[in-house]
Amino acid sequence: MVRMWRALGTVALAITLASPGAAQTRADCERAYTPQRAQEGKDVVWEPTQDAMVVRMLEMAKVTPADLVYDLGSGDGKIPLAAAKHFGATAVGIEYEPDLVTLSRCLAAAEGLQRRVTFEQADLFATDFSRASVVTLYLLPALNLRLRPTLLAMKPGTRVVSYSFTMGEWEPDDHIDSLGDGSAYLWIVPANVDGAWTFRSASDSAAFDVAFEQVFQNLTGSAGGAAVTGKLQGERIEFAFAADGHEVRVTGTVQSQRISATAVRAGVSTQYVGTRN
Repeated sequence: MVRMWRALGTVALAITLASPGAAQTRADCERAYTPQRAQEGKDVVWEPTQDAMVVRMLEMAKVTPADLVYDLGSGDGKIPLAAAKHFGATAVGIEYEPDLVTLSRCLAAAEGLQRRVTFEQADLFATDFSRASVVTLYLLPALNLRLRPTLLAMKPGTRVVSYSFTMGEWEPDDHIDSLGDGSAYLWIVPANVDGAWTFRSASDSAAFDVAFEQVFQNLTGSAGGAAVTGKLQGERIEFAFAADGHEVRVTGTVQSQRISATAVRAGVSTQYVGTRN
């Protein structure tokens, strides 16, 4: 019976907001339906994110008009709406609770953002968000870990921002700590370079081999018997090792099975192309 009344309430809300003379302002939308703190959802309870933190999260992700932002568990739509309104991005909110989806769509229309923001009533674990260049979320630690393999499989360079909760052993690339607004964490999906590579000079026959061991964005391994340490940030790679008494520092860009790199040794720069063995 409770579920039946809830379903009827959702239908009534949708009819109210779609009828002639329906909500035209944010206040009208919120009068029709206002979520309550700690109200239960499918996997989480709803809690609002502070407006100032929403902006700081999107700034940390360096959102631009070229981005497609997906907010997983979008609630009242605050993050997608801010991404479109303040940063010019295209945004999609994925939310399971139909009342929240209806409210979000109403707010998008009230703000005149419906061409750049859409909201889907869906289970985020059954949704394809692989086109996103930025993913935002305010879920729970266990849900973050469940999503982690999917996020790591996204295009290198995709930015992921989580409010309040981390991704376990996957260390953030940046974070915000605010006494009043809580914490937020940024990850940049790293390219996959794990395994053996050969780097050959573009100008002569010089070459060196590297065996990378990758844990998230962190690199270790060996090159000619010397230890390798390094890091990935999206498609950007940097690593170092010792050779003949000199440190060799390598920076480059990963493009699938190829790395375009510059190696600096004793002040001399050499261009290399790395290929996976």
